[in-house]
Amino acid sequence: MKPLSSLQQLVQALRHLPGVGPKSAQRIAWHLLQHDREGAIQLSEALSNAVSRVRHCLCCNTFTEDEICDTCRDRTRDASLLCVTETPADQVVIEQTMTFKGYYFVLMGSLSPLDGVGPKEIAFDRLIKRATDGLVKEVVLATGFSNEGEATAHYIAEMLKPRGITVTRLARGVPVGAELEYVDVGTVARAFLDRRKS
Repeated sequence: MKPLSSLQQLVQALRHLPGVGPKSAQRIAWHLLQHDREGAIQLSEALSNAVSRVRHCLCCNTFTEDEICDTCRDRTRDASLLCVTETPADQVVIEQTMTFKGYYFVLMGSLSPLDGVGPKEIAFDRLIKRATDGLVKEVVLATGFSNEGEATAHYIAEMLKPRGITVTRLARGVPVGAELEYVDVGTVARAFLDRRKS
C-alpha cells in the first residue's frame, strides 16, 4: 500500500476535529496551504506547544500548564463547595456566570458504557477522594442533561450521599439534552442559583 502524501496526512489529521468530515477537512487543508501558510505554521506550533505543555491539574483535573491550576490556588474560594463538571468548557461557562465561588472537579467526560467509558475512565476515584477531604460539605453536580450526564450525576450522588455529603444538581433551567458550553450564561446562572438536592 502506498504511504499517504503530506496533504493526505493533513486531511486525515483534521478529521480528528469534532464536526469535521472528509470534505471539510479537505477544504481546511487546501485553504491553509493555498491562502494562509503562516496561519498553518502558527496552528502547528500552537498545537505542538499545547500538547507538550498542557496537563491535568492535580486537584481538579482540568487543563493547566502548572501542577495546580489558578482556580485551585485561589484561597479566597469556598472550600466547602465542590462543583463537578464534565469538561473544562463547562467549568468556564459556570465561571462566566460569576455565581459560584467554590472549587471544581472536571471529569473529562461522562459515563457511557456503550462507548467503554466507565468510572475509571473519568477519574471517579480522584473525585471521591477530593469530595471526602473533610473540607467539602456540598457537591454540586453540573453535568449535562443528556442521558450520559444524568447517569453520571446519579452515580456520583449515590456514591457521595452515604458519606454524609450534601449533593445538589443544577436546576432544569438548562434545556434537556443541552451541553453546558452551548447554553447562554444567563440560563446557566439561573440554573445554578436554583440548584436542588439530587
